[in-house]
Amino acid sequence: MFVKSHVTTVVFDVGNVLVDWNPRYLYRKLFDDSQAMERFLGEVCTSDWNLELDRGRPFAEAVAERVALYPDLADLIRAYDTRWDEMIAGPIAGTVALLERLAARETPLYALTNFSDEKYVETVPRFDFFQRFAGVVVSGRVGLLKPDPAIYRLLLESYGLDPAACIFIDDSAANVEGARAVGMHATRFESPEQVERELRELALL
Repeated sequence: MFVKSHVTTVVFDVGNVLVDWNPRYLYRKLFDDSQAMERFLGEVCTSDWNLELDRGRPFAEAVAERVALYPDLADLIRAYDTRWDEMIAGPIAGTVALLERLAARETPLYALTNFSDEKYVETVPRFDFFQRFAGVVVSGRVGLLKPDPAIYRLLLESYGLDPAACIFIDDSAANVEGARAVGMHATRFESPEQVERELRELALL
């Protein structure tokens, strides 16, 4: 149960909360066989490998390591870097609309994201909503990943935020629990409509 009178600040995740990201948006263009695509993403350019990119591992280094292991797949592996922008289908319009409404009410807005800093820098100019944030912590910039409590504490300490005054919105259950562990309110993103209901309960909308 949220304490309505105390929650004043909204902290957003970015991927799959504000932007629709999935490597399959790219690799469906490069594979004719969906099973082969899933094997590639499950065995070569894996989610754990991507997390290391989010932690700050340089793409050039990570791609070279994979190419050395799977030389026959070199072009597909390199596309993870050179065509990364095609993994973003676009903004999640309903969530962006909520963010804009919060901004219009002068609600303090922040972002905490697991994101390669290389790709974050490339992505920001594509979406105007990034301008709404008073502060952002990017995992690839600080070398920490959600749900490590240290990255939430870094956000709170960097911007002088009271955890009890913040609600964090993320699509990962583990990341939501990580936020709660440091005293933040948090909710798992399921849809813009669900988030809107919860923000209304907090009298933020």
